Amino acid sequence: MKQSPVKKVLRQLKPYRLQLGLAVLFALISVSLTLYVPVLVGHAIDRIVGRGEVAFDEVARILGCIGAAVVGVTVCQWLMTYFVNAVSFKTVRDLRRQVFRKLNSVPLSYIDTHAHGDLISRVINDVDAVGDGLTQMFLQLLSGVVTIVGTLIFMLMTDWRIALAVFFLTPLSLFVAGFIGKLTAKRFREQQLLQGEISSYVEEYVGNQRLVKAFAYEQRAFEDFDRYNTELYDVGFKAQYAGALANPTTRLVNAIVYAAVGIIGALTVLSGSLTVGGLSCFLTYANQYTKPFNEVTGVLTQLQTGIAAARRVFEVLEAEDESPEADGAPSPAHRGEVVLRDVSFSYVPEKPLIQHFSLNVKSGTHVAIVGPTGCGKTTLINLLMRFYDVNSGSILVDGTDIREMKRNDLRARYGMVLQDSWLFKGTIRENLRYGNENATDEEITAAAKAAYAHGFIRRMPKGYDSEISEGGGNLSQGQKQLLCIARAMLTNPEILILDEATSSIDTLTEIRVQKAFAKMMKGRTAFVVAHRLSTIMESDVILVMRDGNIVEQGSHRELLKQKGFYYELYHAAQ
Repeated sequence: MKQSPVKKVLRQLKPYRLQLGLAVLFALISVSLTLYVPVLVGHAIDRIVGRGEVAFDEVARILGCIGAAVVGVTVCQWLMTYFVNAVSFKTVRDLRRQVFRKLNSVPLSYIDTHAHGDLISRVINDVDAVGDGLTQMFLQLLSGVVTIVGTLIFMLMTDWRIALAVFFLTPLSLFVAGFIGKLTAKRFREQQLLQGEISSYVEEYVGNQRLVKAFAYEQRAFEDFDRYNTELYDVGFKAQYAGALANPTTRLVNAIVYAAVGIIGALTVLSGSLTVGGLSCFLTYANQYTKPFNEVTGVLTQLQTGIAAARRVFEVLEAEDESPEADGAPSPAHRGEVVLRDVSFSYVPEKPLIQHFSLNVKSGTHVAIVGPTGCGKTTLINLLMRFYDVNSGSILVDGTDIREMKRNDLRARYGMVLQDSWLFKGTIRENLRYGNENATDEEITAAAKAAYAHGFIRRMPKGYDSEISEGGGNLSQGQKQLLCIARAMLTNPEILILDEATSSIDTLTEIRVQKAFAKMMKGRTAFVVAHRLSTIMESDVILVMRDGNIVEQGSHRELLKQKGFYYELYHAAQ
């Protein structure tokens, strides 16, 4: 049976049972003292019999006790709030860690098929909403339940008949709150979903601002955003409006309960079964008994938002991880041999991409992969790196099936430079060290020089300690790509993967970098994906792909002599 989001959140509280226990303890003391005050007030009223018959000494003593009780209530409520907040904040911290760790353990296909802005919203906004709901739930429900039980006990001790009247009338407010809660739950789920969509749109818009401006898309982008925003407003308004009905409705029911207690109590006083002080005490209890219902319905909106957010958070946490690594996975000798045996793969079952693909690459061989867009070149790289697992067949590196190797061990053998350059916010030195954290400053400088990045780095304000903005926004595309090349060189890999690695570099620098690559690839296995055929003419083997299959393979001269598909590609590029 599928557990509710509330139960799943409560499971997260197990490590903090001690703090929760202390919160319950202080809630009990606080409520007990709060409930004792009306008794003291009733006694004080009964000591004021009439003019000239006031027992001032006893009233003063009772007032002193009331003052002490109020101080005790204040201290205990502060301590209860402190422990509840501590548990809530720690649970939010743990949840955020779990979600972020989960995003590092799910298959790449999960990240590829979910909007990045929506995932960011789940890590930040939804986890925060869970924390807010958790805090309100404990602050209101914890003290509320204790108040209801304690008040009922005190009322039964004072006059059981009036207590039963209160007990049977109050559930009306619970029925109303529950009915409204069911009506609004769907609205709050839609609200959280739309918040994720609008976060995804904003993230996409901000991240591609140059493209937006280049195509003068600002107005249309605003119109799209306005559509999302209006939809979120409509759904949010309906959810908040429906949720807001709960509080005044339950207050109306509770006011009726209070009035009933007043009438029944007055009749009881007239019959002599209850004192005026006892009636005052009872009216206070009736108010305190119904107060938790009012408070809970007052934060119903926040609780519903928290539940909807929790559902989205646990959708991520319950996603399937990458296929587990084999126990005692071997670490074969580092030679750089790669073999693909009858490999088939598709992202979507009904759309086959690579079918029955076989390849044998000896150590030190330079393999170029060419072909039209969508033929499977980058997919092949994804399979080699085990970003995706093959549907059938096998890929062997140095004689071992990569599914039997630890992923970190496999990927440590590769140095990869992609067409899309990725840099994070930090210094140039930190970015270059990303793949080799133990690299010395001398090795960093040597790699930068080999990639022809040293010149522009030296001209920057702080050299290698210059800050790179998020995504490398303060660098040109070519500079970013040179840094990525230097980073790959710094890892000193046995197998090099270059996926359009020089696509954003000027011709002169490209010639220099190609020479650097040639030096770097000497004795190493290399896979080069290229659209510009001039960059791969010296490769040992050129694989020509079409519709997921190798249609031709051989050296540049051999393929030209065949006058096949490669011949057409080569002359079309001239």
